[in-house]
Amino acid sequence: MTTTDLGLPGFDTPDLGLPRLRGQALVPAADVKLSAKDFKSDQEVRWCPGCGDYAVLAAVQSFMPRLGLARENTVFVSGIGCSSRFPYYMNTYGMHSIHGRAPAIATGLAVARPDLSVWVVTGDGDALSIGGNHLIHALRRNVNLKILLFNNRIYGLTKGQYSPTSETGKITKSTPVGSVDAPFNPVSLALGAEATFVARVLDSDRAGLSDVLTAAAEHRGTALVEIYQNCPIFNDGAFEVLRQQGEKERRIVPLRHGEPIRFGAEGEYGVIRTGSGGLTTAEVAKVGEDALVVHDATCEDPTPAFALSRLSSQDLTHCVTGVFRSVDRPVYDDQVRAQIDQARTADPADLQDLLTGKDTWTVRG
Repeated sequence: MTTTDLGLPGFDTPDLGLPRLRGQALVPAADVKLSAKDFKSDQEVRWCPGCGDYAVLAAVQSFMPRLGLARENTVFVSGIGCSSRFPYYMNTYGMHSIHGRAPAIATGLAVARPDLSVWVVTGDGDALSIGGNHLIHALRRNVNLKILLFNNRIYGLTKGQYSPTSETGKITKSTPVGSVDAPFNPVSLALGAEATFVARVLDSDRAGLSDVLTAAAEHRGTALVEIYQNCPIFNDGAFEVLRQQGEKERRIVPLRHGEPIRFGAEGEYGVIRTGSGGLTTAEVAKVGEDALVVHDATCEDPTPAFALSRLSSQDLTHCVTGVFRSVDRPVYDDQVRAQIDQARTADPADLQDLLTGKDTWTVRG
């Protein structure tokens, strides 16, 4: 089967205003038009009633047909956790791997098979605890992966211990008098690792989730999407304040590339720069529209995106959502394959010199 450089045809990145980056060389779907039903497997979906994973699964199954890719050239790799059941429910290829190692396994797939669209599904415990190193190295290398990080601020599968994103003071089975750990901000972590695409969205925001996932799919390189997701059994209501009418408007700060950053029911609040170079929020009427920061997701310098990530607080006074960063940079798997191709065409003597090197001795008896 031949491949073509598609750039993911058939749709435009909706609402985000991001420039289209070069897509993978992927195998297009046959002339048969696929639907969300085609991406549903024959496995019974087994999550707890009310789990946010259901909404994410439905959103992914709905937007996958828009990519125009063959199901047999789409792969979902997961680690361990509730979210890691995901591959069972997608009618694509998939692998339920081991704890924290999904990015490593997915990296091998991406390098060996450029015709595949490779997705990683992980949770805050799986990705940021035992899998922390695997995650940050995939991000810094810019492997052509799409990573969906389900963040419910708790260990769900192992029954309610605090996780690397649990807020300070969190009372759980493993912290009966409150956690003393400072939690990770996954978006800040990803930006610190020089990730080329970083976004955040809520599981209940169906439209926003579909838009962000589509933009991530279009991106060439590592795309990390943090998804705030509710665990109704062990951490119910962790993000409820972001769903309440009247509260969500003054807390959620949506990002739109090329537009001033405003929020509130009437756009009455905005993001401005501080004297120290950071960012804060203010009433637009008091500071004026000219003072508002215009969001540029394509800025090569990750500093502005990192400053935006720091506006999000543990107590959810503010929660920044949307695409923080989307930049183009050489892709790890492309470079590895180029080196392999170069080695295949090299003079055999050159290869032998490479293998023996300068620190090789011949020992004679």
